[in-house]
Amino acid sequence: MTADDARAAARAAESAARHSYGKLVAFLSARTHDVAGAEDALSEAFAAALADWPVQGVPRAPEAWLLTVARRRRVDAVRQRVLDEDAAAHLQWLAELTADEHEGRDDPSGMPDRRLGLLFACAHPGIDRGVRAPLMLQVVLGFDAAAIASAFLIAPAAMGQRLSRAKAKIRQAGIGFEVPPRHLLAERLDAVLEAIYAAFAEGWSDPEGADARRRNLAEEAIWLGRLVASLLPDEGEALGLLSLMLHAHARREARRDASGAYVPLGEQDTRRWDTAMIDEAEALLSRASRCQDDGGRYQLEAAVQSAHAVRRHTGRADWVAVGQLYDALCALTGSPVAALNRAVALAQTMGPAAGLLALDALAGDTRLADYQPYWAARADLLARSGDVPGAAQAYQLAIGLERDPAVRQFLQRRAAAAAAGA
Repeated sequence: MTADDARAAARAAESAARHSYGKLVAFLSARTHDVAGAEDALSEAFAAALADWPVQGVPRAPEAWLLTVARRRRVDAVRQRVLDEDAAAHLQWLAELTADEHEGRDDPSGMPDRRLGLLFACAHPGIDRGVRAPLMLQVVLGFDAAAIASAFLIAPAAMGQRLSRAKAKIRQAGIGFEVPPRHLLAERLDAVLEAIYAAFAEGWSDPEGADARRRNLAEEAIWLGRLVASLLPDEGEALGLLSLMLHAHARREARRDASGAYVPLGEQDTRRWDTAMIDEAEALLSRASRCQDDGGRYQLEAAVQSAHAVRRHTGRADWVAVGQLYDALCALTGSPVAALNRAVALAQTMGPAAGLLALDALAGDTRLADYQPYWAARADLLARSGDVPGAAQAYQLAIGLERDPAVRQFLQRRAAAAAAGA
């Protein structure tokens, strides 16, 4: 094998491992109820894959190969514990793991998809409500604690501790990883939707697909959203979330120009939006409005996207509607991000001074201290108000917090333009 072949095999191995992470954890945990043990076994399997595949080549069925290696590692770990703990219980585990080896033989892939079951299992009422969605992100989609903490505006160390305690509780309580009875799905839905949306947002933040870990997350989240909506077709929030994700995803190609430069929503060429996807999103939002529930966060956020989508026909977003919808979101969720977006909408309808006043009310919220969109919005409104030094300082903070090089360059251009206009 040449050096180029070895590098290609290594990339293929890493891609297969990362893309299959949640599926493999779900399958391996299904009988053992030990998420941490499954993750440890898979980490060892991934390491073996990355070491061996550049030399031996990628197997025809990499997921099945990874699962086999991980299961054997798990069996070995259990055997080591038999001497010190209840042998009968662990021997039963060994039997169940061996039985898994023969499941799915009629499926050509050999890999039944249990991700949805694991999502709903992580929303089990025996798990603390605040950790259910973060647990899904780590267990099902392989996020690290730092990425999860960023999504939920929480310190990484605190998030790591919460996740460790949750996984220990799952094993001790013997919580099963299967889709619960249909009549229990709705009561677990909120956390499942929260995790799916967080996964979508993480994938959305990598528009060029340059990050292997995030490359397929947006599409994966939409697929999961479709699956949940099909299972619960009368749940307005499931329909609302799918509508929201489709509205956003429809604009993906317009977020960069021909040279790769970032284009903000208000300046995007609407001809590059996916009209079929927007039409589907609108139909889903209409269906959601006819459901029996009172509406919720995702229906409101999808309606915000719909108010932006009218620019296809009118040339301008419906900022009055956007502001009203964010008023409702603030009242419903108390989210600082909703309040930030409300301030931006106020600036569009009532001028930058009104927007700044609303932003000033959020200045003491520590959750926004390192949140780039807050500082970018503040910089823009300060520049529009004529406060060039204040805008420069806010732009500097926003630029320092931004991970995407294209967005960082956009902010730098805006900062330079604000300084030049002084």
